[in-house]
Order: sequence, then structure tokens, then C-alpha cells
Amino acid sequence: MLMQPRVDILDSTLRDGAQAEGISFSVEDKLKIVEALDDLGVAYIEAGNPGSNPKDLEFFNRLRTVTLKNAKLVAFGSTRRRDTVTEEDNNIVALLNADTPAVSIFGKCWDFHATQILQTSLEENLRMIADTISFFKSKGKEVIFDAEHFFDGYKNNAAYALQALQTASEAGADCLALCDTNGGCFPSEIYEIVKVVTAQIDAKIGIHTHNDSGLAVANSIMAVEAGATHIQGTYTGFGERCGNANLSTLIPNLQLKRDMRCIPAEQVKNLTYTARKISEIANLNLYKRDPYVGNSAFAHKGGMHIDGVCKAASSFEHIDPTLVGNKRRFLMSEVAGRKTLVEKIREIDPTIDKNSPEAEQIIERLKEMEHQGYQFEGAESTFELIVRKQLGKYKPFFELEKFQLMTEQPKLSGPSASALIKVTVDGKSEITAAEGDGPVHALDRALRKALEVFYPELSQVHLTDFKVRVIDSNRATAAKVRVLIESTDGESVWTTVGVSTDIIEASWIALVDSIEYKLLKELEKKIKVYL
Repeated sequence: MLMQPRVDILDSTLRDGAQAEGISFSVEDKLKIVEALDDLGVAYIEAGNPGSNPKDLEFFNRLRTVTLKNAKLVAFGSTRRRDTVTEEDNNIVALLNADTPAVSIFGKCWDFHATQILQTSLEENLRMIADTISFFKSKGKEVIFDAEHFFDGYKNNAAYALQALQTASEAGADCLALCDTNGGCFPSEIYEIVKVVTAQIDAKIGIHTHNDSGLAVANSIMAVEAGATHIQGTYTGFGERCGNANLSTLIPNLQLKRDMRCIPAEQVKNLTYTARKISEIANLNLYKRDPYVGNSAFAHKGGMHIDGVCKAASSFEHIDPTLVGNKRRFLMSEVAGRKTLVEKIREIDPTIDKNSPEAEQIIERLKEMEHQGYQFEGAESTFELIVRKQLGKYKPFFELEKFQLMTEQPKLSGPSASALIKVTVDGKSEITAAEGDGPVHALDRALRKALEVFYPELSQVHLTDFKVRVIDSNRATAAKVRVLIESTDGESVWTTVGVSTDIIEASWIALVDSIEYKLLKELEKKIKVYL
């Protein structure tokens, strides 16, 4: 039996990813990400630079109590400073004291950087590489050498760049990760240069790419095609400037299409879940059009496409979305056609076909709502609730008795609005008040606060997007508005829609649908477990 080729994945979300604009991980955030990545089964988790700030020091101290199932923790730092003794360098000491099984050491491979940025000699730069790696090998550490600016260095002075690699290899480095630090290389360049390196350097070769040219994933794949067996990137691709190679794209590309083992086979189905979880922790919306894991990755809108997928999924899908834990979506739109509607209805009740009277009733109801200003593209959750109501497969989870809104204008300080709400669940009432930045925010907070008494699972739900569209602007302030609300519980994302001449009412309709949809899915989970 042939062994499946293996590619080691080093995830740098906590180090390179943390350098992205708008990202600020707490220690607790970092611990949650470590758990998620370990569960996914990556080989290495680059935890950060233990000598950079007090937060990272605390994080590494907390990591001492964490037991991982799959991944090795990696502490990141530079070679020793110029003209210093390795063991007396404070950053080296901090790396050692981090007590991780592996360290990632970056060193200069571009002569320009050595002489102009570090302001040292080319010879001293090589000694810095050799001394640092030798030191950590003497302490029993696995050493990954990040050959910083390797490709730019190679193009400027190939002999010196290769000499830096050779120096690292002879000092005992376990892996040489070639870095396209500026993100400016083309795939053909990467392939050709990695081919040269693998032919001349007897060592394990890795790749670390940035996305400044939009080519980080392609460059990483070409490096693997040329012989690299170690890939560095970040999960969902965020990082400094334009980000890093997106591991949620790279892993399925290599594992599903090149039959290379990146993570345990049974974990591939958790790629989408992990992407959503890490995005949630990072307080970022997962990009809808991300390959494999994005919400639109398997979304079909055109009638011809939908017809093709219904007949043979491979006609318009490059993989089965369930392989990566995603799902197929048929978008409701003016170009989708009747067949799309029927297929969506059948997802809820498989007994329905195009000739069923129930199908005709649902379609007529949808047409009526579209005439009112509703739009169901991207709001499949509201669509599902409407279908269930029409089929008699729906029971409300709560009743609104009343709500009252108060706003403060002009806003002097703090929240600008407050809401008082009374709801009833199974005959029991709850009255709750909350403040917010505007009436919709206050209403949202009050409703969730009231319902969490009955449904604690709602504490995990929050809004990630809120869009308002004026439908008939010719009516001025009496115009109808369409409100779309995107919600998440950290595992899945859903969108609901409301329409009214009153923006508060439209928001309320979408908000109620969002909560009802979440509770419906939780009920379905419980029924499945029971059955």
C-alpha cells in the first residue's frame, strides 16, 4: 500500500494573523484558537513571540497547562542580534523560556536586508543564523528556519541566499521555510526557485507566502509541486497588509485534489466550522466568497445552474460541499425560476413536487410578499420559515405582548435609546429592559435578554450585519424599507429579512425571524439526538 504524501501545516494565525489591521486577540481568544486548530489537526501552531509583550508572556505561561492532541506549539523569534553572545540575548532567552517543543527562527537571506536593515556584514549575518540554530538544537528543540525575504534575496544574489539556507541546514535546522515576505512573486518564479533549492539543499523545505499580489495560495501550491513539504499560512488568510496564504483554501486543495495529507481525513469536514469559529473569535465576518468555506462557495442563482446541479451536482460544483462541512444553497431571485423554489421547498418537505397544491400555494404567497418588497436572495432563513408556516410545520417559540421604545435626542453621553419588552413563552411572561446605541440595538438587546430566561442557547447569538434598503424612494419619508439582518452563533450564519414603511417594524420582523430560526435549528438538533 502506497503511503499518502504528507504536507505539514504550520498555522500562524496567532502570530502573522495577529498582525492584521483590526485584529486584537485577548489571551482567552488565543487559547480558544489553539484549541480549534488542534482539533482540526494541523501539525504546528505558531503561538507568537514570547518576548514581544506582556500579553504574549501571559499567553505562553497559560499554554504550559494546555495538552494538545495533534499539534506542536511553536515559539517565534529572530536570530541573535549582531555582535552578541547567543545565550545572553534577551529574545533568545525568552524563546527558550517559552518551553515549546519547537521554535521558529527567522533570519535574513537577502544581502540588502543584512547590510542595510540589520546594518551588519554578510559574514556576521551567517554567524547569527548558525549560532542561534545550533543553540536551540543543543537544548533539544525542533527548529524551523524562516528564510525571510528568501525569494527577493535569491533574485538579487542567489549565491548568498542559498548560502544562508546551507548555513541553517548545517547548523541543524529541521525545516527551511522559504518566505515570500513582500508577497510579490509569481507562481512560476516560486516553482523554479524551489526546484533549485530542493536540488541543492539536502533538507526539508517549506513555504511561507504573503498575498500582496493575490497569489499566496497559488504560490504555496506551486512550491509543493516543486518539492516543499511544509506550508505556513493563516486560517482564513488574514495577516499583515493583504494577509497570508489562506489555509482554509490550501488544505482542501491539496488534500482533496492532490491526495496529500494535511490534516486527519476525518477532520476535513470541519474546515468550514473552524473557519467560522476562528472568524468569530477574531470578530471578523468570514468572507462570503472564500473558496470551500464561504457562505457563497456553493450558492447557485442562475436557473440553468440550479437545473444542472439538481440533475448532476458535478455539473456546476467542483466538489461535494459536505466534504468540507459546507452546504449547497439555491438563491431566491428573479433569475432562479420555479424549479428552484420547488427544490427549496423539498428541502423542508421531500414529499412536495412541482404539481403539489402546497407548492402552488407557497409560490403564490412568496409572489405576494415579493410584491410587498421582500427579497429572499441571501435571506433563505426567512424563506424557510415562510414555507414551514404555509405547510403547518411551524409553531412560534414566543409571543410578543408589547414593547416600548424611548430615544434621547440629542444624545449627551452613553446609549441613545432604551427598550422595554414583554414576551410570553408557554404561558409564562418576562418583562425586560435594555439600553442600546439606537432603538433597533436597544430592542435587540431587550428581546434577547428576555428570551434567554427561557432559551439560554440564545446567549451565543449576535448580529454580524444590518442592512437597510429603501424600496420606493419616490414616497420620501413614507417609503418602504427592507431590512436584512445577518446573525451567527459562532458555528453557522443565517440571514433574515423584514419589510415595512416603519424601519423599527421592519427590523423587528427580521430580528424575530432570526431568533425563531435559531431556536428551530436547536429543536431539530435535539430531535435528531432523541431519534
